[in-house]
Amino acid sequence: MKVSVFIGCLLALVPFFSNAQAERRITVKNSLEFKLAVEVLTPGTTVLLASGVYSGGVSLRDIAGLEKRPIVIQGADVTNPPVFEGGSQAIHLANCSYVTLRNIRVRGFPTNGINIDDGGTYETPAHHIVLGKITIVDTGPAGNHDALKMSGVDHFQVRQCRFEGWGGSGIDMVGCHHGIVEDCSFTGKTGFSQSNGVQLKGGTDDVLVHYCSFKNAGHRSINLGGSTGLQFFRPKMQGYEAKNITVAGNRFVGSMAPVAWVTSDGGHVHHNTMILPEQWVSRILQETSDKQFSPCHDGLFEHNLIIFDAKVRTFVNVGAGTAPETFRFQNNAWYDLDTYREPSLPVPEVNGVYLKDLAFNKANLSFSGAEETRLRGIGAQAYTRPGR
Repeated sequence: MKVSVFIGCLLALVPFFSNAQAERRITVKNSLEFKLAVEVLTPGTTVLLASGVYSGGVSLRDIAGLEKRPIVIQGADVTNPPVFEGGSQAIHLANCSYVTLRNIRVRGFPTNGINIDDGGTYETPAHHIVLGKITIVDTGPAGNHDALKMSGVDHFQVRQCRFEGWGGSGIDMVGCHHGIVEDCSFTGKTGFSQSNGVQLKGGTDDVLVHYCSFKNAGHRSINLGGSTGLQFFRPKMQGYEAKNITVAGNRFVGSMAPVAWVTSDGGHVHHNTMILPEQWVSRILQETSDKQFSPCHDGLFEHNLIIFDAKVRTFVNVGAGTAPETFRFQNNAWYDLDTYREPSLPVPEVNGVYLKDLAFNKANLSFSGAEETRLRGIGAQAYTRPGR
């Protein structure tokens, strides 16, 4: 199709977009058609990307759908999604709302894979952003370069996405609120620095991370908190990096520490399975000396299954300036593959289960044995999705 004809077709659709009941679909087959399509987005528009390779550097600013008529950008063929490559980052959404990205593959970007932010308007965050079945691979490979970067995003969903190989974080959240990350996978790759699988910092509040898998997903698979410059907190610094974070029903394999609390206010880690951490089971840290921040405090670690070996010498790494005495450990199950050790924790555990006879298959990461019945109600297999 000639460019002039394609532009004419798009412009011809604009009057129909203004109809409150109208919903329109635009099918595009290359980067130029996609660029033209995103210039005429209105509520209810769905852009279908045909299979093929598309150029990165796509920028959408101040794009707003409606609650019942979101703007959707998705791959047309679920079995052969479009691939974005080339440039510094694939897609940047700035100050957008009610936008869905779905069935897209992003590959080989040096800065970020997908970047979503509030456009610098901290008091008016981007909101109601949905990412579904997005694959982001080979971001970075080193330094603060994230597969998915989110800054000032509220009421968001990241579902059934896959992240492989990144520099900073698989998902990096700064000042994000009221969101969910579920059914996603995070897999580290050789040659990528991979600091975190998921990082929640800069005032991030009320986020659930569940039903995800983490395999060698960085130094800290999940970082509840972090270290953020005061000017980047959204909407403003309130004495913590992260608050009301729930980590549940996830499966962790490897990483230096599956979970870390860092200058955080609370955080509930429950019903996860943690297999062969490389150094610690968890960390409690205060990565700031600024007295405006409360000491890292009041985390709850319960109903988790931890299978460890001699690599774990210190179970919980406690840093200076924290309040480890406020943490609670209860109803967790522990199994040492090499000898029999009960964990040494910052506070006494309540109702801990210390296993001696559990057969663990390293090949398929499964377990069985005479003590398996003691695991009822513990670990990822015992977690049920909220509302079910």
